[in-house]
Amino acid sequence: MRPGRLELPLAVSVGDPAGIGPEIIGKAWEARRSARLAPFFAIGDIASFAPHWNGPVIRIDDPADTLEHFDNALPVIHLHNCISVVPGRPDLDGAHCAFQALEMAVGFARAGSTAALVTGPVSKSQLYAVGFTHPGQTEFIAERCGIAKNNAVMMLAGPDLRVVPMTTHIPLAEVAGKLDGRLIRQRLRATAKGLQRNFGIMNPRLAVAGFNPHAGEAGNMGREELDIFEPAIEQIKAEGFNVIGPLPADTMFHAEARAHYDAALCAYHDQALIPLKTIYFHEAVNITLGLPVVRTSPDHGTAFGIAGENKALPYSMIAAIKMAESAALHRLAAADCG
Repeated sequence: MRPGRLELPLAVSVGDPAGIGPEIIGKAWEARRSARLAPFFAIGDIASFAPHWNGPVIRIDDPADTLEHFDNALPVIHLHNCISVVPGRPDLDGAHCAFQALEMAVGFARAGSTAALVTGPVSKSQLYAVGFTHPGQTEFIAERCGIAKNNAVMMLAGPDLRVVPMTTHIPLAEVAGKLDGRLIRQRLRATAKGLQRNFGIMNPRLAVAGFNPHAGEAGNMGREELDIFEPAIEQIKAEGFNVIGPLPADTMFHAEARAHYDAALCAYHDQALIPLKTIYFHEAVNITLGLPVVRTSPDHGTAFGIAGENKALPYSMIAAIKMAESAALHRLAAADCG
Protein backbone atom coordinates (compact mmCIF):
# COMPACT_ATOMS: atom_id res chain seq x y z
CA MET A 1 0.00 0.00 0.00
CA ARG A 2 1.39 3.40 -0.96
CA PRO A 3 2.03 5.68 2.05
CA GLY A 4 0.29 9.04 1.97
CA ARG A 5 3.07 11.32 3.15
CA LEU A 6 6.81 11.55 3.68
CA GLU A 7 8.34 11.78 7.11
CA LEU A 8 11.49 13.46 5.82
CA PRO A 9 11.76 16.71 3.82
CA LEU A 10 13.12 17.08 0.30
CA ALA A 11 16.47 18.77 -0.31
CA VAL A 12 16.70 21.33 -3.14
CA SER A 13 20.14 22.57 -4.17
CA VAL A 14 19.89 26.15 -5.44
CA GLY A 15 22.19 25.69 -8.44
CA ASP A 16 24.04 28.72 -9.76
CA PRO A 17 22.87 31.68 -7.64
CA ALA A 18 23.30 34.04 -10.61
CA GLY A 19 20.67 32.05 -12.51
CA ILE A 20 16.97 31.60 -11.90
CA GLY A 21 17.37 28.85 -9.28
CA PRO A 22 16.61 31.07 -6.26
CA GLU A 23 13.59 32.58 -8.01
CA ILE A 24 11.92 29.34 -9.07
CA ILE A 25 12.59 27.74 -5.68
CA GLY A 26 11.01 30.73 -3.94
CA LYS A 27 8.03 30.69 -6.28
CA ALA A 28 7.66 26.94 -5.74
CA TRP A 29 7.48 27.60 -2.00
CA GLU A 30 4.78 30.21 -2.66
CA ALA A 31 2.81 27.50 -4.48
CA ARG A 32 3.32 24.96 -1.69
CA ARG A 33 -0.37 24.86 -0.72
CA SER A 34 -2.02 25.15 -4.15
CA ALA A 35 0.39 22.57 -5.61
CA ARG A 36 0.28 20.42 -2.45
CA LEU A 37 4.05 20.22 -2.24
CA ALA A 38 5.84 18.13 0.34
CA PRO A 39 8.02 20.15 2.73
CA PHE A 40 11.42 21.00 1.27
CA PHE A 41 14.44 23.08 2.17
CA ALA A 42 16.95 24.84 -0.03
CA ILE A 43 20.73 24.65 0.16
CA GLY A 44 22.73 27.68 -0.95
CA ASP A 45 23.64 31.25 -0.13
CA ILE A 46 20.64 32.63 1.77
CA ALA A 47 21.47 36.14 0.53
CA SER A 48 21.05 35.02 -3.07
CA PHE A 49 17.26 34.90 -2.70
CA ALA A 50 16.69 38.60 -2.05
CA PRO A 51 17.67 39.90 -5.53
CA HIS A 52 15.39 37.31 -7.17
CA TRP A 53 12.44 36.92 -4.81
CA ASN A 54 11.07 38.92 -1.90
CA GLY A 55 9.39 36.09 0.02
CA PRO A 56 10.24 35.04 3.57
CA VAL A 57 13.29 32.84 4.15
CA ILE A 58 14.56 31.36 7.38
CA ARG A 59 17.96 29.91 8.06
CA ILE A 60 18.08 26.37 9.41
CA ASP A 61 21.03 24.21 10.37
CA ASP A 62 19.50 20.75 10.06
CA PRO A 63 17.08 19.19 7.55
CA ALA A 64 14.94 18.08 10.49
CA ASP A 65 14.11 21.73 11.20
CA THR A 66 12.25 22.04 7.88
CA LEU A 67 8.88 20.83 9.12
CA GLU A 68 8.79 23.39 11.93
CA HIS A 69 9.23 26.38 9.61
CA PHE A 70 7.97 25.33 6.16
CA ASP A 71 4.46 26.73 6.52
CA ASN A 72 5.72 30.24 7.27
CA ALA A 73 9.01 30.64 5.40
CA LEU A 74 11.33 28.91 2.95
CA PRO A 75 13.91 27.02 5.03
CA VAL A 76 17.47 27.47 3.77
CA ILE A 77 20.68 25.79 4.89
CA HIS A 78 23.17 28.59 4.36
CA LEU A 79 26.60 27.97 2.88
CA HIS A 80 28.96 30.08 4.93
CA ASN A 81 31.76 30.61 2.44
CA CYS A 82 29.59 31.72 -0.48
CA ILE A 83 29.77 35.31 -1.64
CA SER A 84 26.58 36.83 -3.02
CA VAL A 85 26.59 37.24 -6.77
CA VAL A 86 24.66 39.52 -9.13
CA PRO A 87 21.71 37.96 -10.98
CA GLY A 88 22.55 37.32 -14.60
CA ARG A 89 26.30 37.68 -14.03
CA PRO A 90 27.76 34.24 -13.37
CA ASP A 91 31.17 34.12 -11.77
CA LEU A 92 33.45 31.70 -9.98
CA ASP A 93 32.03 32.49 -6.53
CA GLY A 94 28.61 31.41 -7.75
CA ALA A 95 30.07 28.25 -9.29
CA HIS A 96 31.77 27.36 -6.01
CA CYS A 97 28.45 27.89 -4.24
CA ALA A 98 26.58 25.68 -6.71
CA PHE A 99 29.20 22.94 -6.41
CA GLN A 100 29.14 23.04 -2.61
CA ALA A 101 25.32 23.03 -2.51
CA LEU A 102 25.20 19.99 -4.78
CA GLU A 103 27.74 18.10 -2.71
CA MET A 104 25.92 18.88 0.54
CA ALA A 105 22.55 17.89 -0.90
CA VAL A 106 23.90 14.55 -2.12
CA GLY A 107 25.44 13.98 1.30
CA PHE A 108 22.10 14.55 3.02
CA ALA A 109 20.35 12.17 0.61
CA ARG A 110 22.96 9.43 1.02
CA ALA A 111 22.83 9.79 4.81
CA GLY A 112 19.06 9.35 4.83
CA SER A 113 18.41 12.85 6.18
CA THR A 114 16.15 13.70 3.24
CA ALA A 115 13.52 11.77 1.32
CA ALA A 116 14.80 12.88 -2.08
CA LEU A 117 17.10 15.29 -3.87
CA VAL A 118 16.07 18.02 -6.33
CA THR A 119 18.91 19.83 -8.09
CA GLY A 120 18.66 23.40 -9.35
CA PRO A 121 20.09 24.48 -12.72
CA VAL A 122 23.85 24.97 -12.99
CA SER A 123 26.26 26.34 -15.57
CA LYS A 124 28.58 23.54 -16.63
CA SER A 125 31.13 25.96 -18.05
CA GLN A 126 31.33 27.79 -14.73
CA LEU A 127 31.58 24.52 -12.80
CA TYR A 128 34.39 23.30 -15.04
CA ALA A 129 36.28 26.50 -14.23
CA VAL A 130 36.27 25.63 -10.51
CA GLY A 131 37.43 22.04 -10.92
CA PHE A 132 34.21 20.12 -11.62
CA THR A 133 35.29 17.16 -13.74
CA HIS A 134 32.02 15.40 -14.52
CA PRO A 135 29.90 15.80 -17.67
CA GLY A 136 26.99 16.96 -15.51
CA GLN A 137 25.28 16.74 -12.14
CA THR A 138 23.92 13.26 -12.96
CA GLU A 139 27.38 11.73 -13.29
CA PHE A 140 28.60 13.50 -10.15
CA ILE A 141 25.68 12.16 -8.10
CA ALA A 142 26.17 8.67 -9.51
CA GLU A 143 29.84 8.66 -8.53
CA ARG A 144 29.08 9.91 -5.02
CA CYS A 145 26.52 7.12 -4.69
CA GLY A 146 28.98 4.48 -5.90
CA ILE A 147 27.11 3.85 -9.16
CA ALA A 148 28.92 3.39 -12.48
CA LYS A 149 28.06 6.27 -14.80
CA ASN A 150 26.66 3.92 -17.44
CA ASN A 151 24.14 2.60 -14.91
CA ALA A 152 22.72 6.04 -14.10
CA VAL A 153 20.10 6.67 -16.77
CA MET A 154 18.58 10.05 -17.59
CA MET A 155 14.82 10.06 -18.05
CA LEU A 156 12.86 13.16 -19.06
CA ALA A 157 9.24 13.02 -18.00
CA GLY A 158 6.04 14.96 -18.52
CA PRO A 159 2.46 14.14 -17.51
CA ASP A 160 1.98 11.43 -20.16
CA LEU A 161 5.34 11.10 -21.89
CA ARG A 162 8.61 9.69 -20.58
CA VAL A 163 11.70 9.46 -22.75
CA VAL A 164 15.17 8.00 -22.24
CA PRO A 165 18.00 8.95 -24.64
CA MET A 166 20.27 5.92 -25.00
CA THR A 167 23.14 8.25 -25.85
CA THR A 168 23.23 11.75 -24.39
CA HIS A 169 25.64 14.63 -24.82
CA ILE A 170 27.78 13.48 -27.73
CA PRO A 171 28.03 14.75 -31.32
CA LEU A 172 25.43 13.28 -33.65
CA ALA A 173 28.23 11.97 -35.88
CA GLU A 174 29.36 9.69 -33.03
CA VAL A 175 25.97 8.21 -32.13
CA ALA A 176 26.02 5.26 -34.54
CA GLY A 177 29.39 4.15 -33.20
CA LYS A 178 28.14 4.21 -29.60
CA LEU A 179 24.98 2.17 -30.18
CA ASP A 180 25.41 -1.53 -29.61
CA GLY A 181 23.34 -4.39 -28.26
CA ARG A 182 24.84 -4.20 -24.79
CA LEU A 183 24.00 -0.51 -24.40
CA ILE A 184 20.45 -0.99 -25.65
CA ARG A 185 19.82 -3.91 -23.30
CA GLN A 186 21.34 -2.00 -20.40
CA ARG A 187 19.13 1.04 -21.01
CA LEU A 188 16.01 -1.10 -21.40
CA ARG A 189 16.62 -2.96 -18.13
CA ALA A 190 17.41 0.25 -16.23
CA THR A 191 14.32 1.97 -17.59
CA ALA A 192 12.03 -0.92 -16.71
CA LYS A 193 13.42 -1.11 -13.19
CA GLY A 194 13.21 2.67 -12.82
CA LEU A 195 9.55 2.71 -13.83
CA GLN A 196 8.85 0.03 -11.24
CA ARG A 197 10.76 1.72 -8.41
CA ASN A 198 9.96 5.37 -9.04
CA PHE A 199 6.56 5.27 -10.74
CA GLY A 200 4.97 2.12 -9.35
CA ILE A 201 4.47 0.63 -12.85
CA MET A 202 4.93 -3.07 -12.22
CA ASN A 203 4.81 -4.27 -15.86
CA PRO A 204 6.25 -1.34 -17.78
CA ARG A 205 5.65 -1.09 -21.51
CA LEU A 206 8.72 0.11 -23.38
CA ALA A 207 8.93 1.39 -26.95
CA VAL A 208 12.22 1.73 -28.81
CA ALA A 209 12.69 4.33 -31.53
CA GLY A 210 14.72 3.33 -34.56
CA PHE A 211 17.91 5.15 -35.44
CA ASN A 212 17.28 5.74 -39.13
CA PRO A 213 14.30 7.34 -40.93
CA HIS A 214 11.34 4.94 -41.05
CA ALA A 215 13.30 2.66 -38.69
CA GLY A 216 15.60 1.78 -41.56
CA GLU A 217 12.89 0.73 -44.02
CA ALA A 218 13.90 -2.97 -43.85
CA GLY A 219 17.56 -2.09 -44.32
CA ASN A 220 17.10 0.25 -47.26
CA MET A 221 17.82 3.34 -45.15
CA GLY A 222 20.42 1.85 -42.83
CA ARG A 223 21.05 -1.49 -41.14
CA GLU A 224 21.32 -0.46 -37.47
CA GLU A 225 17.76 -1.61 -36.79
CA LEU A 226 18.33 -5.03 -38.34
CA ASP A 227 21.84 -5.65 -37.05
CA ILE A 228 21.77 -4.02 -33.60
CA PHE A 229 18.31 -3.01 -32.38
CA GLU A 230 16.24 -6.07 -33.29
CA PRO A 231 18.60 -8.69 -31.78
CA ALA A 232 18.94 -6.65 -28.56
CA ILE A 233 15.17 -6.23 -28.26
CA GLU A 234 14.55 -9.93 -28.87
CA GLN A 235 17.01 -10.82 -26.11
CA ILE A 236 15.30 -8.43 -23.69
CA LYS A 237 11.87 -9.80 -24.57
CA ALA A 238 13.18 -13.30 -23.85
CA GLU A 239 14.01 -12.07 -20.34
CA GLY A 240 10.36 -11.20 -19.83
CA PHE A 241 10.35 -7.48 -20.60
CA ASN A 242 7.47 -5.87 -22.48
CA VAL A 243 9.18 -4.11 -25.39
CA ILE A 244 8.11 -3.03 -28.87
CA GLY A 245 10.27 -1.67 -31.68
CA PRO A 246 12.34 -0.46 -33.30
CA LEU A 247 9.63 1.97 -34.44
CA PRO A 248 9.77 4.93 -36.81
CA ALA A 249 10.47 7.88 -34.53
CA ASP A 250 8.32 10.30 -36.50
CA THR A 251 5.09 8.44 -35.61
CA MET A 252 5.82 7.57 -31.97
CA PHE A 253 4.87 10.72 -30.13
CA HIS A 254 1.33 11.72 -31.06
CA ALA A 255 -1.34 11.19 -28.40
CA GLU A 256 -2.65 7.87 -29.69
CA ALA A 257 0.85 6.39 -29.94
CA ARG A 258 1.83 7.55 -26.45
CA ALA A 259 -1.09 5.61 -24.98
CA HIS A 260 0.62 2.33 -25.89
CA TYR A 261 3.84 2.68 -23.88
CA ASP A 262 5.08 3.92 -20.52
CA ALA A 263 8.47 5.11 -21.76
CA ALA A 264 10.13 5.64 -25.11
CA LEU A 265 13.83 4.88 -25.54
CA CYS A 266 15.48 6.96 -28.21
CA ALA A 267 18.80 6.62 -29.98
CA TYR A 268 20.13 10.11 -29.31
CA HIS A 269 19.58 13.30 -27.33
CA ASP A 270 17.38 15.35 -29.66
CA GLN A 271 15.30 12.38 -30.80
CA ALA A 272 14.12 12.13 -27.18
CA LEU A 273 14.10 15.73 -26.03
CA ILE A 274 12.48 17.49 -28.98
CA PRO A 275 9.09 15.74 -28.60
CA LEU A 276 9.22 15.96 -24.80
CA LYS A 277 10.01 19.68 -24.76
CA THR A 278 7.60 20.45 -27.57
CA ILE A 279 4.71 18.92 -25.64
CA TYR A 280 5.75 19.76 -22.06
CA PHE A 281 8.24 22.60 -22.27
CA HIS A 282 7.26 24.15 -18.92
CA GLU A 283 6.49 20.91 -17.08
CA ALA A 284 9.31 18.55 -18.03
CA VAL A 285 11.37 16.92 -15.28
CA ASN A 286 14.73 15.18 -15.41
CA ILE A 287 14.74 12.11 -13.16
CA THR A 288 17.80 9.92 -12.80
CA LEU A 289 17.16 6.18 -12.82
CA GLY A 290 19.49 3.62 -11.29
CA LEU A 291 20.48 5.56 -8.17
CA PRO A 292 20.01 4.43 -4.56
CA VAL A 293 18.48 7.87 -3.88
CA VAL A 294 15.69 9.74 -5.66
CA ARG A 295 16.99 12.64 -7.76
CA THR A 296 15.02 14.98 -9.99
CA SER A 297 15.65 18.38 -11.53
CA PRO A 298 13.83 20.93 -13.68
CA ASP A 299 14.45 20.29 -17.36
CA HIS A 300 15.85 23.72 -18.16
CA GLY A 301 18.99 25.74 -17.62
CA THR A 302 20.10 28.72 -15.59
CA ALA A 303 18.42 31.34 -17.85
CA PHE A 304 20.96 34.01 -16.91
CA GLY A 305 19.31 36.36 -19.41
CA ILE A 306 16.17 36.75 -17.29
CA ALA A 307 17.63 36.19 -13.82
CA GLY A 308 16.50 38.79 -11.31
CA GLU A 309 13.70 40.11 -13.55
CA ASN A 310 10.81 38.16 -11.99
CA LYS A 311 10.13 36.47 -15.34
CA ALA A 312 11.08 32.88 -14.52
CA LEU A 313 8.25 30.36 -14.47
CA PRO A 314 8.43 27.82 -11.62
CA TYR A 315 6.36 25.06 -13.21
CA SER A 316 9.24 22.70 -14.00
CA MET A 317 10.66 23.14 -10.48
CA ILE A 318 7.23 22.48 -8.99
CA ALA A 319 6.90 19.39 -11.18
CA ALA A 320 10.38 18.22 -10.13
CA ILE A 321 9.49 18.57 -6.44
CA LYS A 322 6.21 16.72 -6.93
CA MET A 323 7.89 13.93 -8.91
CA ALA A 324 10.61 13.58 -6.26
CA GLU A 325 7.94 13.16 -3.60
CA SER A 326 5.99 10.66 -5.69
CA ALA A 327 9.09 8.59 -6.48
CA ALA A 328 10.11 8.55 -2.81
CA LEU A 329 6.62 7.39 -1.83
CA HIS A 330 6.68 4.61 -4.42
CA ARG A 331 10.03 3.43 -3.10
CA LEU A 332 8.72 3.42 0.46
CA ALA A 333 5.67 1.45 -0.64
CA ALA A 334 7.85 -1.11 -2.41
CA ALA A 335 10.05 -1.45 0.68
CA ASP A 336 6.98 -1.97 2.86
CA CYS A 337 5.77 -4.72 0.54
CA GLY A 338 9.20 -6.31 0.33
